[in-house]
Amino acid sequence: MLKTFANLFKIPDLRARIFFTIALVAVARLLAMIPTPGVDWDAIVLLQRRIAEANAEGGLLAWFDTFTGGALTQCSIGTLSIWPYISAQIIIQLMTAVIPTLGRLQREGDAGRKTLNLYTRWLTIGICVFQACALAATMLNSQETFGVGGLVSMSPILFYVTTVISMTGASMFVMWLGDQITDRGIGNGVSLLIMINITSRLPAAVADAGREYLGFGGAAAQRSAWELILLLVFFFAVLLGTVALTQALRKIPIHSTRAISRGSAYGGGVTYLPLRVNYAGVMPIIFAGPILQLIGFLSRLNGSNAVTLFLKRVGEQVANVTTPTHILLYAVLILFFTFFWVATQFNAMNISDGLKRDGSYVPGIRPGLATAEYLDAVMTRVTFIGALSLLAIAIIPLLLVSFRDIPWTISTFFGGTSLLIIVGVALDTLRRLESQLVMRNFDGFLKHGRITGRR
Repeated sequence: MLKTFANLFKIPDLRARIFFTIALVAVARLLAMIPTPGVDWDAIVLLQRRIAEANAEGGLLAWFDTFTGGALTQCSIGTLSIWPYISAQIIIQLMTAVIPTLGRLQREGDAGRKTLNLYTRWLTIGICVFQACALAATMLNSQETFGVGGLVSMSPILFYVTTVISMTGASMFVMWLGDQITDRGIGNGVSLLIMINITSRLPAAVADAGREYLGFGGAAAQRSAWELILLLVFFFAVLLGTVALTQALRKIPIHSTRAISRGSAYGGGVTYLPLRVNYAGVMPIIFAGPILQLIGFLSRLNGSNAVTLFLKRVGEQVANVTTPTHILLYAVLILFFTFFWVATQFNAMNISDGLKRDGSYVPGIRPGLATAEYLDAVMTRVTFIGALSLLAIAIIPLLLVSFRDIPWTISTFFGGTSLLIIVGVALDTLRRLESQLVMRNFDGFLKHGRITGRR
């Protein structure tokens, strides 16, 4: 493994791509450390402490702060990061399944994809403006909510304008950095930036674990070192399971017809149609989290009638991630959105028509509608297994917080969206590096087997 990593720097072009990627990632991380104009830094430090106390159980702010690499609690211009672009991509992708015009653009090849990409970027700007306004209002309200006076040192209108301009500009710049990494660096730039944001919180998690279990920083250890050893073993077990879920495929054998020309047969053969077990990826978790937080806002209702009190009680149960209500509803939403995503993105009839045009077929299944029904049935069974596996990984952090009272900064790396993104992007990047090495007659990372692509 070490020899293989050394070989990466022996190839001039590959070495230049690696250093280029590192440089752009450093620029993206720098944006997460520059405070928003008009925000007092000392007040930010106090606000961080108040937010940490109020969201120790892992609320929406803690969840979003993890994916922005700490930019949220620092009120930096890079708070939005790449997420508006990701949100726009998800919206456009879902809309192509229900709007025929967008569906036709998706099938038109490069020209259609360029048009969809243009729509995505314009939608990204709109999302940036909306989220920047919401964050500006949150920072203005935080002065009273968290008792942090002097957080904003300019008039509200001017603060709204500067926040929208700075955060939108930083988000679009990060999106451009992601495109440059994809074109001239290593790996998928957008995915790589998200992974870097998540892993940037890992040193803080290690420091918290050191204080909790080993008494680092002069504080007395609050937990047994044996529990830390068990947690590490459990972490590697979850990591292996996540890798297996990410790589797992159901291969459908595909036979090609053999053509006869002048007495000679050509063509034919056996290939496989790979169906990913975790076809939905992290989308179900990303959808389920904000919905739970919206339901949790019901806890802020004011009123004395029976309906209001009932909704407020439901909101309180859902807002607290340690309650069985929250965990049960979270599990139901993940299962629902897993099947929903597969139903909207996996088109068995299009695959069947493509096989029929190419003269290919599934052994024992008639081409056309019968093949589509067979693929749909197989995908449903595969999705059920993937949904249960995804659910198990997603609720592990919640169970650690609920039953073992482990801090959110530590438990978030034991599963959920964080671990799925880290594993998926790491495997994808290793696959790309391995293909570059093999193409230049170097050994890959694996002597036996191979790294399965994400698509």
